[in-house]
Parts: sequence; structure tokens; C-alpha cells
Amino acid sequence: QVQLSESGGGLVQPGGSVRLSCAVSGGSFSTNAMAWFRLAPPKEREFVAGTNWSGSHSYVIDSVKGRFTVSRDNAKNALYLQMNSLKREDTAVYYCAAASRWQAVQITAEDYDYWGRGTQVTVSS
Repeated sequence: QVQLSESGGGLVQPGGSVRLSCAVSGGSFSTNAMAWFRLAPPKEREFVAGTNWSGSHSYVIDSVKGRFTVSRDNAKNALYLQMNSLKREDTAVYYCAAASRWQAVQITAEDYDYWGRGTQVTVSS
């Protein structure tokens, strides 16, 4: 079966950078939208950034615009999230997700049907 696996999280100081990777195995999402979500209880899960099937179009939420960049490499079956100028409020578990029924980027979690287990990003001094 198709599986998604995140990596690259960890402890980083405010203003620092982290690059998250999402590896896809057992299949391919080269024709599907993919995205990053984050969860920081008690806040609900929120969309962070996503790309269309080819990576030619992307969308990021206002709070991370100019700091986060989402990209993908379909030849490597991978999705990335470059996070710069990190803030304490970016602390969360970051999940990658794929939408098997969509080519265009979606921002609703319900549109994604494949999920990784998440990777923790903690921004603290």
C-alpha cells in the first residue's frame, strides 16, 4: 500500500530554518495534489502549504507567506517544506498529505485521503 513518511523535524531556535521532507513509498502521487498540515493542540489541524500535481502552482497561508516554501520532486516521489525565519507559534506536528482525487491544490483536510504520521517541529530558545 502507499505510505507517506515525514522527516526533518526537530528543535530549532527562533529565526532558524528547517527543511521537512515527505517520502512516498508503495505508489505515486505524481498526478495528485499534496500538502502540509500542522497540529498544535488545543488548536485544530490547519492547512499550511500545498502544491498541485506538478508543483507549478502552490499556496501557503498568510501566517507563513514569505517564510515557508513548498515544493515537490515527482521523479523522487517526494514533497518538501522549507521553513525559514521560524517563530515560536510555528511549533507543531507537521503532517504531509496527498489527495488522490485532486490535481489542484486543496486546503481542506477532508480532501486528503493519505497521511503521514507527522514530524515534530519545536521552535524554542
